[in-house]
Amino acid sequence: MFCEKIDLYKYFSFKKAEGAQGYLNVYLPEAPDYPSRVRPAMLVIAGGGYGFVSPREKECVALAYIAKGFAAFTLEYSVAPVTYPAQLLEGAMALAYIRKNAERLGVKPDKVAAIGFSAGGHLAGMLGTLFNATEIKAALGKDAVLSRPDAVILSYPVVSSGDKAHRGSFINLCGNNEKLIKALSLEKCVKADASPAFIWTTVNDNCVPSENSLLIASAYKAAGVPFELHIFESGVHGLSLATEETAWVNKPVQKWLPLSVTWLKERGFILND
Repeated sequence: MFCEKIDLYKYFSFKKAEGAQGYLNVYLPEAPDYPSRVRPAMLVIAGGGYGFVSPREKECVALAYIAKGFAAFTLEYSVAPVTYPAQLLEGAMALAYIRKNAERLGVKPDKVAAIGFSAGGHLAGMLGTLFNATEIKAALGKDAVLSRPDAVILSYPVVSSGDKAHRGSFINLCGNNEKLIKALSLEKCVKADASPAFIWTTVNDNCVPSENSLLIASAYKAAGVPFELHIFESGVHGLSLATEETAWVNKPVQKWLPLSVTWLKERGFILND
């Protein structure tokens, strides 16, 4: 396996705020420059309430998608006290980097997906809905068109800043800017050009209420954007792969991974010779 770490701010010659991260970790089954097969790509965005980046939702998820025929990438994005729009810009830079280097990396530039967990799901959701944001256009210029994911997987995502909010995530992302907190409530951001979404959660999530997934699914339906929603009967927050290596074993919930791969394959995310 080939691995490398990219400083996205350095690559795009974009000034980094004090304390910002913005690193992309590359995981390829074979060396770049001489790929024997062309793969779809998966950008993995771990959760952590915008206060940290959870290792349980990072490399292990990337490896799981590599085993399913993907090239995988993980994003080390900025967390509090660094606030919006750094996180959105870092995700946009990551997607643009993957597409700009698609030939070298052996990936399909039109089959680049992003998966996010919890607050990482909020960031993936922002990438899938706010790719036309003025902040992205100002930072990336002509490369801004490369920042829309072709699909997103939202895993027990933070979505709403309303009654069912995970308030801590929004405070970490936005500070005390109530206007921005309301603007980044994702169920209000879905438009007809949003990225198709695979959404999953558990009924009794004890941290981010499952209503968050219901709200964004309803917004997708209203906008006429393809989506698939799975709500498992039982499971705590932060299950990741729901295997022993990710702390909590939940065999019914483990089905989300193959279900997401099937959904992606139906959208053309397949491994080519």
